[in-house]
Amino acid sequence: MGLVGGVLGFFIGLPIGLAAAYFVYLRYFAARRLQDPVIRPLRDLDSETLQTTIPDIPLWVKSPDYERIDWMNRFIFDMWPFLDKAICNNIKRATRPIFDQYVGKYGIESIEYGQLTLGSLPPTFQGIKVYEMLEKELVIEPVIRWASIMNVIVNVKVHSFKVSAQLEDLHIMLTPRVTLKPLVPSFPCFSNLCVSLMEKPSIDFRFKLFGGDVMAIPGLYQYVQDQICKQISILYHWPKVIQIPILDGASGATKKPVGILHVKVIRAMNLLKMDLLGKSDPYVKMRLSGERLPSKKTTVKMSNLNPEWNEHFKFIVKDPGTQVLELHMFDWEKVKMHDKLGMQVIPLRLLTPYESKLFTLDLVRSMNPNDPHNKKNRGKLVVELTFDPFRDDSRTSAASDGEGSASARREADGESSGGVLLVSVENAEDVEGKRHTNPYAEVLFRGERKKTKVIRKTRDPRWSEEFQFMLDEPPVEDRIHIEVKSKRRGLPFPNKASVACSLHCLQVAAALYCCHNSRSLNLSGIPGACEYKPGGCGEQRPDQREVPPDQLEERDDTS
Repeated sequence: MGLVGGVLGFFIGLPIGLAAAYFVYLRYFAARRLQDPVIRPLRDLDSETLQTTIPDIPLWVKSPDYERIDWMNRFIFDMWPFLDKAICNNIKRATRPIFDQYVGKYGIESIEYGQLTLGSLPPTFQGIKVYEMLEKELVIEPVIRWASIMNVIVNVKVHSFKVSAQLEDLHIMLTPRVTLKPLVPSFPCFSNLCVSLMEKPSIDFRFKLFGGDVMAIPGLYQYVQDQICKQISILYHWPKVIQIPILDGASGATKKPVGILHVKVIRAMNLLKMDLLGKSDPYVKMRLSGERLPSKKTTVKMSNLNPEWNEHFKFIVKDPGTQVLELHMFDWEKVKMHDKLGMQVIPLRLLTPYESKLFTLDLVRSMNPNDPHNKKNRGKLVVELTFDPFRDDSRTSAASDGEGSASARREADGESSGGVLLVSVENAEDVEGKRHTNPYAEVLFRGERKKTKVIRKTRDPRWSEEFQFMLDEPPVEDRIHIEVKSKRRGLPFPNKASVACSLHCLQVAAALYCCHNSRSLNLSGIPGACEYKPGGCGEQRPDQREVPPDQLEERDDTS
């Protein structure tokens, strides 16, 4: 009996003793492996130690392509206490619905955070590389390292038994490629954020269960680390890209034209009398929402409370589902500010393509439904709207029936639904001039002149501006004339033309005539018109041709 008891005690006590010793080791001795680093200058290191240290040296030291951004690291360091709280609060709000899904299942009574903090050490940028791109996009590659002292404790209560899991000391090093595209003139100035990893990330952390470091188990640490890095690389390593939309379509900055809105301002009735000794001098000012183009105006009808205009206007539509036509009625004044007679809006979603619709609008003070001034009778405005979408080439053959029948009949009667020419002026290089380098560009098409903003004191201006020209017929025999001039400051000296270039529209007729298909004409992509230099064009792409000599000239004029 004593022999049997001794054998049972040995085989039962030995595993219990080993398990107890192991948990004591994990609890009190494994943490002692982490020691404070010894900081020494590089010049004091021997060659062998220096070789092992090279992977940890920032890239801005080893590679001239990477730049230091210490100002960003200082900014993040000062903001980190507040960012830590904000990020942790967002994590709690995001994970609360997930925790609630498991409460009540598998005997789980509750799931709560015991502690959640990212620590006092923020991520640091060890260098950043910026790529020069010709397109409307910005590509950067930052090197991010985060040696955090985060502490995340999750307490799970199962059948009145508390289970505690802890994640701490998360270390991450990764090199993502971040692409901001396309660049648009609406804050934050880019539509999409594309992210991909250029190298396999390095991830290290400690995971404790019941207070013991599970990652200290021999063989488990390396296996878990390799699997996590491998799965992240499979999902996000280049050429795979995560695309995060920043601007939605409602902003109007990311959309291309889809049609033309024809507006006919017919008449107004029973307008308010705003002048003391006479009537009102009304005119209508109109614009499309989501556009930065100047508003269009009717003529002024002097001393008339029931004016008739019968004037036609055209607007370029980018999103008929969200855009609205804003109509404002004003009383013209010669000296003081023009008085507002009323306003009204018309959502474009109320229109049927190719069909004219008459609107009789009651003018109001503002679009605020709680404004008491809206109860006052301010008169009526009668307008007629027609929306003509651009037709795809695949649909032109079927335009004689269905939704395109009305437009097809107008074209058969000699009336064109028109189109739009989009001209994007990007940049110029090495423009002429040493003492008056304030360049701007002029685009002349069919007698209509458009100007870019003036870039002061530079010979390499970048405008990135888009201009719109309304078309009634295909511009096959027309030319687009572009001039880069310099604005002289101070004394009234005439402006000086640096270079002029004329393009025959027949070369790009398919891209210009937007009645059948809407396309964007980018001057940097037109043969021979990419970047201007005195005596010729700048560096050309492989798909560009040289401008003929008769289309390029250098001259001084007083225009």
